[in-house]
Amino acid sequence: MVKGDKREWKAKFFEKVKNAFDNHSKCFVVGADNVGSTQMHEIRAAIRGKAVLIMGKNTLMRKAIREHVSNIPALENLLPKIVYNVGIVFTNQDLCEVRDILLLNKKRAPARAGAIAPGIVTVPAQNTGLGPEKTSFFQALQIPTKISRGTIEIVNDIQLLKEGDKVGLSEATLLNMLNISPFTYGLVVEHVYDQGTVYSPKVLDINDDDIVAKFKDGLARITGACLYVGFPTVASVPQSIVKGFKKLMAVAATTEYTFTEAETMKALLADPEKLAALQAAAASSAGPAAAAVEEKAAAPAKEESEEESDDDMGFGLFD
Repeated sequence: MVKGDKREWKAKFFEKVKNAFDNHSKCFVVGADNVGSTQMHEIRAAIRGKAVLIMGKNTLMRKAIREHVSNIPALENLLPKIVYNVGIVFTNQDLCEVRDILLLNKKRAPARAGAIAPGIVTVPAQNTGLGPEKTSFFQALQIPTKISRGTIEIVNDIQLLKEGDKVGLSEATLLNMLNISPFTYGLVVEHVYDQGTVYSPKVLDINDDDIVAKFKDGLARITGACLYVGFPTVASVPQSIVKGFKKLMAVAATTEYTFTEAETMKALLADPEKLAALQAAAASSAGPAAAAVEEKAAAPAKEESEEESDDDMGFGLFD
């Protein structure tokens, strides 16, 4: 009887996973460490109507996915990601929106010995309210304290744990004595599956400005490489034309050869007074900013010369 029920339950679970992949084009693989059943119910309620969360043994989920690979071959990329304590959140909605809902549903928890710190834990300077008999405990943890009005006071903020540190018994005891619950637990997005492609959740944080900046950087690199090897491309041809035009202007400036674009330059070179007036106008238009830059550049040299004259004063050390 029990065996038959178990088979029926497995069959329903496999069917549930397959239907989820058939009806949704995107999903998250989420870590569920330290997430209790009550919190899991709250998360399901928060994403209801936007996403579906399926939890189960990894062996069962991998088997269900393998049986469905014949229908969706891209699921093969998802199999290596089903490890440790994970679940799958299926959705057809905006990935960023669903991700934000998952990340918002976190709960604070006290530190436990043996747990891995998910972030930096800092103990703020405070009066602990503990008696002087606990002083040796704080000294063992190298936390500077003083006795204030018969109680122990922590003098400075202390970074007790770094991200990834294992919480020891002493650290857990201290945090619990001070009623500090430094950790928050919830579903953690580990991988994203989107229409057959598996990628890191960090990709979801990339915005349009990041894409434009990367495109500009790549374009600049391609242009530089093409100019260096002399291979013309759409990116490098404008630069090559400008470079060639500068060479023509240089030739026109030093010879009798001229063309329409070079006539203004040659007229200025032939009339030094007009050129000087034009340079003066350009300098004045730069305004106070250029003067401030020049003054700032000259200041260190002036200070250095003054220090040298003060140090010397015309006397030797043994005069």
